Amino acid sequence: METLVDQAVTTTLRGGGGEMVRLYVAACAERMAPLFVGLRAGGAGREGDVDFYVESVRDLWRVDRPPSDAPERVRVLERFPELHPMDDEAVTDVVGINTFFAALVLRYALLANGSGSADDAVSCGHAALTAMGMLDQNVFGASFRAQEHGLQSLSASGDAAGLWEASIEAGRERFRAVLGRTTDNSGRGHTTSASVPPVLQRYIR
Repeated sequence: METLVDQAVTTTLRGGGGEMVRLYVAACAERMAPLFVGLRAGGAGREGDVDFYVESVRDLWRVDRPPSDAPERVRVLERFPELHPMDDEAVTDVVGINTFFAALVLRYALLANGSGSADDAVSCGHAALTAMGMLDQNVFGASFRAQEHGLQSLSASGDAAGLWEASIEAGRERFRAVLGRTTDNSGRGHTTSASVPPVLQRYIR
């Protein structure tokens, strides 16, 4: 299957070993986390899902000791409504699209974390790049896909210095862009830092 992931990144992942794969997918999931956390925090009955997402992304960064329950986490995630639309029609609303891709990226990240598979990692990166390409189409002058390409290359470079910080900031930028598209004319948005528990605020402030 064709992938949006740069060929050089794909080649590096295939030859880089499990820790490089895990670092790559942890960073991909970190950058998508604000889209799920920011758009679902405060939703009725979703507190546990948001906590699960945050805890899973946190644990993905432990690349030298991946969680033994990664397969079970995948099964939990696969029950999220984002991965099971209510009907056969494509999801087209801003919140639905972005939370779908955030859940999909985490799914592939957990699979890659558990298996060390470069194929799962490439699927993770492809999902993130697809999401950012769609965001670019809807935000004037945006270059989120180019930014994602650059950060994926950094993840595969063997030099992880600054990657976590850069991924957090990139995720916040994405959330702000999406929030701007979901804010109505009265200025009310889906989520503000005041409405999110302190433990989650680093994702959106």
